[in-house]
Amino acid sequence: MDETYDFSDLKATFINCTLKRSPALSHTEGLVDVSAAIMMKHGVTVEVVRAVDLDIATGVYTDMREHGWATDAWPDVHQQVMESDILVIAGPIWLGDNSSVTKKVIERLYGGSGDLNERGQYAYYGRVGGCLITGNEDGVKHCAMNILYSLQHLGYTIPPQADAGWIGEAGPGPSYLDAGSGGPENDFTNRNTTFMTWNLMHLARMLRQAGGIPAYGNQRSAWDAGARFDHENPEYR
Repeated sequence: MDETYDFSDLKATFINCTLKRSPALSHTEGLVDVSAAIMMKHGVTVEVVRAVDLDIATGVYTDMREHGWATDAWPDVHQQVMESDILVIAGPIWLGDNSSVTKKVIERLYGGSGDLNERGQYAYYGRVGGCLITGNEDGVKHCAMNILYSLQHLGYTIPPQADAGWIGEAGPGPSYLDAGSGGPENDFTNRNTTFMTWNLMHLARMLRQAGGIPAYGNQRSAWDAGARFDHENPEYR
């Protein structure tokens, strides 16, 4: 490990939103492994969750067992997410859009968006987010836009070049890990995945050293108590 870039105090969670249960081959996981390997080389603790393997309930609350569901694996995943400095949502393209599992994960993340941290900010503040997309049809940028918008709306900080992906030729064809696809050797994909990974680690380090996002002008608890952080209603002239 290059001690110049020691990120051993950071933790990253990758949520693989493939539609395939383990042990089926996941092309998305193949690209996740590329990013995760770089992080682990520099000391980041990495956990990969294949969401479809878990009994994650549908809904927009942190624990759907409180809303009529008999079981829900999301609370444990959510705890892992909240213990992580970096979150990467990874998933396939279907019909030009994110998978149903990706959408479910984002909805469940949304369930925690109203929680506050100890400084009265929204709870996801101080964490960084990115995404990885795989498929054999067009839609990488569309899927990435949806995920990255969602993450920043929830409170995540998004670094430059925070997405990467691979698609084959338009129409039916080989997927990322299929023999002859050229996916693992694709320079464009490898470059973007590497840049994304480093930018996530750099920004996570910056936020950790800064103690997160400064807690002025964004504290929900203070706003509810009457603070207006220099906001003034316009006067009609």
